[in-house]
Parts: sequence; structure tokens; C-alpha cells
Amino acid sequence: MKYTLDTLPVLDAYKTGCECPLCRLRISCEDSYVDSMLGAAYMEPECRIRTNETGFCTRHFEQMYARRNRLGLALMTHTHMQEVLASLEKILSGEDASHSGFLASLRGGNRGSEGKAEKIRARIAGCVICDQVRGALERYAYTIAQLYFSNAEFKALFEGSKGVCLPHMALLLEMSQKTLSAAQHAQFSKALAALELDNLRRVEGELEWFTLKFDYRNADKPWGNSHDAVERGINKLMGACVGEEAQLPPHND
Repeated sequence: MKYTLDTLPVLDAYKTGCECPLCRLRISCEDSYVDSMLGAAYMEPECRIRTNETGFCTRHFEQMYARRNRLGLALMTHTHMQEVLASLEKILSGEDASHSGFLASLRGGNRGSEGKAEKIRARIAGCVICDQVRGALERYAYTIAQLYFSNAEFKALFEGSKGVCLPHMALLLEMSQKTLSAAQHAQFSKALAALELDNLRRVEGELEWFTLKFDYRNADKPWGNSHDAVERGINKLMGACVGEEAQLPPHND
């Protein structure tokens, strides 16, 4: 796969000083893709083919619903439901059962029903926006790995940052292994590991102090940076999913 550099968004995200620049970039991408999907894009034939076939996950249906463009959302949901209905009719009638699936159903009880359940889950498992976000984050991870060795400003930002969340650490390690030389991958991995461990220890300490503040003996002691330690701790472990870090920008539509 050929990757392209997206330097400016990466630099801007690192300059915010957030707990995970890749989460910041993910949320920005989601906001942009949700806007696009409810804008002119949903009237484009290529877009409608993708949305009809793939659909959206719960999270992105919720985000589009919150934008209040009922007509655009209704049009996409209607034609996607038509595609799902056609698939469901085949699944429930057994028309799409493979030969091996038929033989398996002869061998025992409810195997056919289990196969139908798996096919239904698979049919509604896709999401156009998730696919778009995943591709964007792979490009950003590639950019981070490349800039670390080619851009002194970025290297300083990276080494002075608060690291990333654990899912995005895994993405960075994976991307650096794919796209850097063995020596560069080893150097980048070592720097990322040291940065991540230092910042996980920092957040762990802030979480501990958050819990200790509920002891009456610490009631008058300062909170320090622990006020939002629970949110930051969860987001560090799982990616931005709670608190302000996980919110899309406000919209008036």
C-alpha cells in the first residue's frame, strides 16, 4: 500500500499537548466525514453505492442523527435498508448457504440457525465512516513514523508529548514496522516505548491521587492534575471515548 504524508494536521495535533494526538485527529476526521456524508456526498452515486452496501455503525448513526439533517439521513437509511432486506431474505431462506454449510446442518441440530445468526451479524457489521477514519489514521501513523526521522521540529514535539493511547501505540508500532527500515523501526519503537511508559506512570499516579483525595485526611490538599484523571485514564487505555477529549465539536444544525 502506498501512503502519503499529512504533515500539517499531525504537527497541529501534537502542538495541542493532548493525551493522544491520534485521537484528536480521529475525532477531527469523524467530524469531517459525518459532515460530508450529510452534505452533497449522499447524492453522489459512488457514495450511495458504498453506503447502501456497507451502512454505518451505531456510533456514526448517532453522530449523523445529532446533526438533524433528517432528509439526508432518511434517504441513506432507506436505500441501505432495502439492500439489507434483500440480503436478509436470502439468508433466512437459505439461498446463500454454501455446500459445506448444508452438510454441516445435516450433521447436527441448530447449526443452520447458528450460520444464519453469524451471517446477519456480518451483514450489519460494516461502516463507511469507520473505513474512512481507519484509512486516515493509517496515513497519520505513517506520517508520524516518517517525520520522526525527517523533521527536527516534529521529533522534538514527539519526544516532549504525552504519548498516545494504547490502541494508537499499537497502530504506530505496526506502521513503523511496515514502512521503516529495521534499524529505524527499532529506534522509533524504543523512543515510543519510553515515552508511553513514562506517561502511563504519570496518569496512573494522578489516578491514585484522585482516589486518595476521598480520604478525609487529604480533603484540604490540592488536587494537582487529578480532577479529570478518571477520564484521561480511560482514554489512555482505550482511546478517547469519555469526557471532553471524546466530544465532537459543537454544531448548531
